[in-house]
Amino acid sequence: MIVRYFFRAVRLILTPFMLISEKLTTPKAIIRNHEQQQEAERASAKLALYQYRACPFCIKVRKEMARLGLPVEKRDALKNPIFRQELEQQGGKIKVPCLRIDQENGQYLWLYESDQIKAWLQQRFEPGATS
Repeated sequence: MIVRYFFRAVRLILTPFMLISEKLTTPKAIIRNHEQQQEAERASAKLALYQYRACPFCIKVRKEMARLGLPVEKRDALKNPIFRQELEQQGGKIKVPCLRIDQENGQYLWLYESDQIKAWLQQRFEPGATS
């Protein structure tokens, strides 16, 4: 119990610093022509990122989304019990970050692990990459 309170206190102290650091170090979005950016925005409308605000792995994914200029819906699975329930029941586990990808067949692909999410985003949205 003491250990739990210790880590809560550490999290409370570090969270503002992590969020400020994210704000200061988030890269600017890449430049696309108007049509390419509209296509990227249409495609990113089929994505949702389940995340915790102060999770370092979630921050890593959000920074990549910002770099790629993707307005992806962010769902806080810590503060919103509905998103948490979706993550557990549909995704299979409560673990963040998790990218939900709406597929053409009406099914969802649930992609966990920040490095896998970043690689998928880069492969799909990086200019010059094959979709």
